[in-house]
Amino acid sequence: MTFNHEPAAQPQLRHVECPGASKSNDQTHRMAYWSWGDESDPRVLICVHGLSRQGRDFDALARMMSPHYHVVCPDVAGRGESDWLANPQNYQIFSYVSDMVTLMQHLRAARGATEPLSIDWVGTSMGGLIGLGFSSLPAEVSGARLRRFVLNDVGPRLRHEALVRIGDYLGQPMRFKDEQEAAAYLRSISPGFGPHTDEVWMALSRPLLRAAPDGEGLVLHYDPAIAEPFKTMSAESAASGEAMLWQVYDALTCDVLLLRGKDSDLLDEDTARMMTERGPRARLVQFEGVGHAPTLVSSDQLNVVSEFLRA
Repeated sequence: MTFNHEPAAQPQLRHVECPGASKSNDQTHRMAYWSWGDESDPRVLICVHGLSRQGRDFDALARMMSPHYHVVCPDVAGRGESDWLANPQNYQIFSYVSDMVTLMQHLRAARGATEPLSIDWVGTSMGGLIGLGFSSLPAEVSGARLRRFVLNDVGPRLRHEALVRIGDYLGQPMRFKDEQEAAAYLRSISPGFGPHTDEVWMALSRPLLRAAPDGEGLVLHYDPAIAEPFKTMSAESAASGEAMLWQVYDALTCDVLLLRGKDSDLLDEDTARMMTERGPRARLVQFEGVGHAPTLVSSDQLNVVSEFLRA
């Protein structure tokens, strides 16, 4: 791999080969990631997106932070430029954590590093849960130690009503005649993202689209099968995982910034407050007029994250 030593206005698309989800499954898949800034920079920022999104969601943040970090924004398996998984049941947090471990090994090898990397992590919704899972691994296994952690509108307790809302649209077979129709649909299912200009919304929407296989119109740029394991989640299963997530959260030793949309239906106020009082005692910042989840493109949101990471 040839290092890029200059911060760029646009990212480089890279790939890493990831093993199967279990030892009995030797089928590999490629995970794409968007690389910003100097790829030899020892300061590494990992930005991981939400359930049906992709790594280009972080363009604004990555562009701001790339003079100070090597910024790495993966497309989680099944999304964007990454491969789709042969077995939809592997669209699970533990599989994504495994892929992130492989990514860390890849980044370490590119640097010739023998010690675990020191990284910062920004995780939106699902990306925050992946970060929590990653943090539970010993640095000798994961290949990295978390220095600062931004949890974007997610915590150990997830409100079931929000999961049902997301499940209603996830994986639906949608087809659009053009980008404008697709952007309008994405806006209709994402009111929690808050207000955006048409130009900004199109920039957030365009990477989520690809040409339909038959060439007629556009479809969403993710594997519809990511919905299969998600739709089996019940209120009981969500509650059963809560105790484990609190245990992982309480064990965090890094600095934590918790972002919340004031109108979030996924992360309730009580959970956010508890996260400021236990474990790493996160610093909480809430944004008016936003639900689930802040998109990290407006200047107020970007400045909060930048100041925390660079403190």
